[in-house]
Amino acid sequence: MIEQQGVSSFELMRRAGQAAFDALIHRWPGAGAITIFCGKGNNAGDGYIIAGLARQLGLTVQVLRVDGDDPLKGDAALAQSWAMSEGVTTAGKEEAIQGAVIVDALLGTGLRGPLRPPLAEAAARINEARRPVLSVDVPSGVDADSGAADEDAVKADVTVSFIGEKLGLHTGKGLALRGELIHAGLGVSVDVLAQVRGCPLLEFSADDLPALAVDQHKHRMGHLLVAGGDLGMGGAPLMAAEAALRTGAGLVTVLARPQHHAAMLARRPELMLEDGGDAQRCKDLLGRASAIVLGPGLGRELWGEKLFHQALAAGKPTLIDADGLRWLAQTQSVGVGALPKLIITPHSGEAGQLLGIGAKDVEADRLDAARQLADKFGGVAVLKGAGTVCAAPQGRLLGVCAHGNPGMATAGMGDVLAGLVGGLLAQGMEAEQASSVGVCLHSAAADLVAERQGQRSLLATDVINAISELVP
Repeated sequence: MIEQQGVSSFELMRRAGQAAFDALIHRWPGAGAITIFCGKGNNAGDGYIIAGLARQLGLTVQVLRVDGDDPLKGDAALAQSWAMSEGVTTAGKEEAIQGAVIVDALLGTGLRGPLRPPLAEAAARINEARRPVLSVDVPSGVDADSGAADEDAVKADVTVSFIGEKLGLHTGKGLALRGELIHAGLGVSVDVLAQVRGCPLLEFSADDLPALAVDQHKHRMGHLLVAGGDLGMGGAPLMAAEAALRTGAGLVTVLARPQHHAAMLARRPELMLEDGGDAQRCKDLLGRASAIVLGPGLGRELWGEKLFHQALAAGKPTLIDADGLRWLAQTQSVGVGALPKLIITPHSGEAGQLLGIGAKDVEADRLDAARQLADKFGGVAVLKGAGTVCAAPQGRLLGVCAHGNPGMATAGMGDVLAGLVGGLLAQGMEAEQASSVGVCLHSAAADLVAERQGQRSLLATDVINAISELVP
């Protein structure tokens, strides 16, 4: 395919090695010596190109071969031959690491299943060396498609990835292990890039939000009901409701225990409060709602169970989160797939309960787990976590959120997301669009706050306050 565009595969390898070497010199300009771990395939060829370029610049280069005695083939053999013509020599994998920076050119995108000897031992040596690491294309041990990672997978400080984006570098362990990601297109044509399966990265754009008419009024902007807030859990529905208002919902009513009403109104007087235990009043309100957020602070007692079933019976566009997901897992015969629009927003533990597997199994392939959830419940699945995944029924992957930071791992963050997405749902957006836009707005707002005050002190309510800076 690429050779038909006038670019040979070896020229592509040369460009890849050059891009990786340029990144190495830019990140560690004072590194006088580098150690390169080379495997057997084309990833090793990239490593040899890096070695030759380093020698040309006068760096001390150590190449540790992890390919045994088998000779390299094809372009990798050509790269090795060129590197040796530049004075590069090789040593066995057992030799002591001498470089100040390590280049991981072991495996790249070739991983299928766990790392096996001698690659597993080499990856472990790289991690144990505790020196800066640059991985070529993909950290060895990381699945480029799913983000799943071997327990000995290389932890990189920088990963230079080539041509099409690798989905596995944007979610799960792949996101955690890649370090800084540099993407190099290698100068291939737009036509070639269009034929390469790219990563459907989701990014926030204010243009994706519902337009505001000059004669707009609150009833056109939707009425969201947030159902939750059992005793001791009034904060969760409050944060969800406030996030919905910030996103543009015209009216927001919270169905919660009356004991929480005064505190909620003191924080946000724009809200309407109703007793979630008043079945008839709830039925009337649910009948008039544009959409429902079901679960924040819902609790695990009879009060929450009754409200859960009553909210689902309303047959409205519904987002289920938190304790609502627990009730859904316990009553999986509930026909949620019949709802006109359904969104579920589990983290990996909740996703495991819904699928009848462990959280580790979910994290082993987050993309597949999200697809399974969407198919099982007949709605959009938002699998929260590092690299939040959005999927729709029939195995359709909507994308992976390109925003977010570790500071978001804090109480209430999921409640804010639920309200934010629910607010868009109430304004008439389709479930797929509301999920994708809402997830990205939520994470982009969190990144905005983190830039100002750091990640460690990030609070969920900080994100609510930042939403207004991103929406027109």
